[in-house]
Formats: sequence, structure tokens, C-alpha cells
Amino acid sequence: MKKMLQCKTKWLLIAAAAMAFVGCGDTETLELAGTLERRTLEVSAPMSEIIVALPVKEGEHIDKDTIIVQLDTEVVAAELKAHEAAHAAANAMLKEASGEFSRQAKLVRAKIATTQAYDTARRKIDEARAMVAEKEARITQAKKRLNDLTIRSRVSGILDQLPYDLGERTPAGGVVAVIIADDKPWVRVWLPTRVVARIQLGQEAKVKVAGLDNWFDATVGYVSREPEFTPHYALTERETAHLVYETKIRLKDPQRDLPPGIPARVRISLQKK
Repeated sequence: MKKMLQCKTKWLLIAAAAMAFVGCGDTETLELAGTLERRTLEVSAPMSEIIVALPVKEGEHIDKDTIIVQLDTEVVAAELKAHEAAHAAANAMLKEASGEFSRQAKLVRAKIATTQAYDTARRKIDEARAMVAEKEARITQAKKRLNDLTIRSRVSGILDQLPYDLGERTPAGGVVAVIIADDKPWVRVWLPTRVVARIQLGQEAKVKVAGLDNWFDATVGYVSREPEFTPHYALTERETAHLVYETKIRLKDPQRDLPPGIPARVRISLQKK
């Protein structure tokens, strides 16, 4: 699903991206086109189970740790009870072995029993302790699996997608929810090689989102170290033979919820050479 979202983003940039320079005194303005992006998280099912509850609807805002999908717990809960019963039995064996070991130790000190019986009793108590430790580990694993069946959001944000319906069985590792995090959005653009050396991280920029009149304050938050050949979705036809660098322009204060995928324009002032 993440690959599908990435492909969708790339295709949105095919028609949107362009680059131009506008001179003004000692500076020139670099204008780029790109697409608004937000951090998107895919939440996966820990195992194949049936969805028994979907407490939140698509499009709703959720806080961190909100339950978004509840998977059936019947099988894992039964496994936990079985492990707890086995743990109780192991503890009983350990208690019995401990009693026998104490008895043999007294007999050896009184020189009534041989050391062979004492060694056998010590071996049995060691085996019983190992059995108890194993059952405790299985209980811990079962509790973790049981807890994982209640799927919670790891961040606050918008519940963007619920790919499965109530009553459906999810595959192990299947994406059961997609969340758009509340983090500040950014615009993905592509810088040609000839201007990369003139761009610095933290440099001021302006962003205009399609459909809105105002320009948002922004900064250059990321410039890729690795160049790539101009993608067909990045720049104008004149730029297609050049190398470009993926760049993220981060909005300082968007002042409103902006969904990802919207075309946006970026302006960066550069000192003339």
C-alpha cells in the first residue's frame, strides 16, 4: 500500500512540476512546483484474525494510543489460560522438588543417605526451575500477542483509511489502518544540480497551496545527498537531461489541516552568482 501511495504521489507531480527564475536586484527567486506531503503511517495486523470492532470512522481525528482496530482475542486468550495452567503445574513440581531436595540434604548431613540421592534431588529441582522459567516466558509471549490484537494508533492524526471491514479476516502483516500524522506538512520538490550548492538547510522559503490565496512561511528541511536523473514527473521538458535532488520544504505554521496530495508552489530567494 505504501508503494501505491508513493506512485500516486509521483503521478500527481507529472503535470504539476516546473521551475523558473525571477531576477530582482541582487537576488533571484527560484520557483518550483511540487506536491504537499504529510507523514503517513501504515498500521499492520500482528497475525491473521477476524476484525470484531472498528471504534473509529475514516476521516476522524484520533489521539495517540486510541484503539482503531480490535481483532478477535478468543484463540490467544485460550492459549494464555493454557500457559497459566501449565505454569501452575510447573510451580507445583518445583515445590515438590524443593521439598525432596531439603529432605535429602538433611539425610546427607546426618550421613543417612548417599550423595547420589542428593545429586538426583538437586538435578530435579534445577529441571523444575527451568520448567517454571519456560512457562513464565510463554505467558509473557501470550500476553504480548493478546495485547497486540488491540491495535492502537502510535501517533495523533487523521484516520485516513480502513482497508478491511468489520467481520473480515486480516492476513498477518496486512495493513489495517492508514494514519496521516499531525506533524507539519512539507512540499516535495526537485532541485536541479546547478542550484543545489546555493541552497542551505533552514533557508527561508514561501509555499502556496493550490486553492488558497495566502503564501505560507517555510524552510528548506531536507536535500538528498544522492542525485538522480530527472524523473518524468519533476521538471519542465528542458530539464529532463539533468540530474536533480529530492528536496523537502517544510511549512512553519500551516494554520489549518492540509491534506496530502495537493499541488503547491515554492519560492526560494537566492543570491545572484
